[in-house]
Amino acid sequence: MSDSHDPKHAHAGHHSPEEVDRYVRAAYFVFGSLLVLTGFTVGAYFLHLPKRFAITLALAIAATKGTLVAAWFMHLVSERKLIFWMLGLTAVLFLPLLLLPTLTVLDHIHLR
Repeated sequence: MSDSHDPKHAHAGHHSPEEVDRYVRAAYFVFGSLLVLTGFTVGAYFLHLPKRFAITLALAIAATKGTLVAAWFMHLVSERKLIFWMLGLTAVLFLPLLLLPTLTVLDHIHLR
């Protein structure tokens, strides 16, 4: 008999009602925050701010909303270790890409 039919593991992967309630409350809070930030975006339009400041404000609000969506609704809050590994890998692979143009410019091979 496999472990998947074992009664001890019947509830593996399921969360307690308290955990579900806590997650639902957090999701409602994030949803409310997104609504408020959308209101700020609309309100910023009616302030008729200088273009540079308006763009900076709109990008800051959008970045905040994007972070909330990624963290909560894409469950990235609970994937901390994986995210740090991915960021580290990105940094390690980005460095050679950054140096590649420099290395090709310094290459002095002349074709005849």
